[in-house]
Amino acid sequence: MVDLPAVAFADRACLEVVCDELDRRLRRVVSLQAEVLADRDPEPLHQMRVGFRRLRSTLEQFAPALVLPDAVDGQRVAKIGRRLGLTRDLDVLRQRLEQQLLPLLADRERTQLKPLFKQLRRERKLAFDELTETLQGRRYLRLLAQLQAWLRRPQATPLAAEPIGHWRREWVEAVIAGLTTLPGWWTASPHSAEATADLHRLRRRIKRARYGLLTLEPLDPPAISPWLVRLKTLQELLGDLNDLQLIAAALERQLDGAPDQLVPALCSLIAEQRAQRWAAWRDLATSFQQPEQRRSLGLLVGPSADGAHQSLTCP
Repeated sequence: MVDLPAVAFADRACLEVVCDELDRRLRRVVSLQAEVLADRDPEPLHQMRVGFRRLRSTLEQFAPALVLPDAVDGQRVAKIGRRLGLTRDLDVLRQRLEQQLLPLLADRERTQLKPLFKQLRRERKLAFDELTETLQGRRYLRLLAQLQAWLRRPQATPLAAEPIGHWRREWVEAVIAGLTTLPGWWTASPHSAEATADLHRLRRRIKRARYGLLTLEPLDPPAISPWLVRLKTLQELLGDLNDLQLIAAALERQLDGAPDQLVPALCSLIAEQRAQRWAAWRDLATSFQQPEQRRSLGLLVGPSADGAHQSLTCP
């Protein structure tokens, strides 16, 4: 985001802000494609995935102001993001195992994990083949072409001409509405299938709120920036829990025997890390549920009713 004074940003037309954001994300995505397909480094794929998430977030957040081509909508962007995500998730699992867990294991346990790594490589190849097909496919190229054409001559509703700061309440509400009422906040244990699904939905919703607020951060950095830090922490804790759960499930599927018998040290490490992440998550989730914190998040929509701006901070 270009570093502009808050007043100058608030006076910019909504369409101008949205076009700048979409153009920046689209250029970044296109610039990464060759590196992603070369597949020499996992980082370009990660950055491309983030780029598509940001694109989707902007399209959905500002949908009431935009008149987009048929091939350009949040769901189509999300589908591409899922193709990117499958390959990226397998990279993350392999990196977590190789860089964080394997160095702590004895040679005997490392040997037991060879079938798991073989399967991860097989799954990763299949996922990358699908990803390559997607990035070279007609639908993907059509989406890019239509979005680029739209950016050259954007079509919009009358709302798009309004200063973005005048509609702060609506744009903030679009990304935080319903966030605090999702079932995942009340999950008592991360181990059941229902809990895993609830926490996954919550993590996606937290990401959506974070990306939406990032676009609006120049409206009021002192109010919004602390919440961005907090939402990122919540997202990362849930991401770690998800990764550890996936590793545990992969061990159950791929090892020829009970994991706690074949790789007891690894199982102990996974259990220890899950317990640590879960304790940290519950502390933050409990704080998030407190009335004063929910009220503070709600106040991000703008000044109080008496017109006096209130300082909004996170604990």
